[in-house]
Amino acid sequence: MKHPLLNWIEFPVLLAGVIIAGGLWGFEELMEMARATTPHAFDTEILLAFREAGQPDSPIGPPWLEGAMRDITSLGSSSVLVLITAAVIVYLLLLRRWGTALLMFLAVAGGQALSTLLKVGIDRPRPDLVSHLVNETSLSFPSGHAMLSAVTYLTLGSLAARFLPDRTTKIFVLVLAVLTTVLVGTSRVYLGVHWPSDVLAGWCAGFAWATLCWLAARLLQRRKVVTDDE
Repeated sequence: MKHPLLNWIEFPVLLAGVIIAGGLWGFEELMEMARATTPHAFDTEILLAFREAGQPDSPIGPPWLEGAMRDITSLGSSSVLVLITAAVIVYLLLLRRWGTALLMFLAVAGGQALSTLLKVGIDRPRPDLVSHLVNETSLSFPSGHAMLSAVTYLTLGSLAARFLPDRTTKIFVLVLAVLTTVLVGTSRVYLGVHWPSDVLAGWCAGFAWATLCWLAARLLQRRKVVTDDE
């Protein structure tokens, strides 16, 4: 007979633990980079790679690409994420899935609060190496767009995967959530409003937080606090 702990620790849980640990480690390493008095070569080289050589005001690519990046970056804006989250929560409430709706709210609201606290704690200014192609007034580290898109879309993806019928569809939804998160973060560097390390830190924190919320939901489901047939 297996020990109760071994019954709970399955491969998805072990993988979640690795993601959380890796996210925390990566964030700590990037935080040291953000606190340096001068920009790291890693940041400057990547940021300049998104600009025409010798022209920090001119992004690479055809003219339509800049507009596309503006559209993509809006997928990680607070207004869009709040609308998506609110719509999902209302839908869950209509289905009388009270616990799932509460978990969704706590995951996204908690991620927003954590992002704000981290920004204030690190106090890193926006990059001035290239021109900003969109207006931003908040602090730079970590990228709120990268972090909150990870939290929101990964939480939505894992939530949707619970109700999908087959493994292929589940994988598709989760890959789509990850791809959206990656595109949003990349757009922030392309638009010149974040150092690459800001975005990487946002992904690290966002993935870790979303995975932690998934573990909490799994534990509550195991204890029958939240069930699939609420």
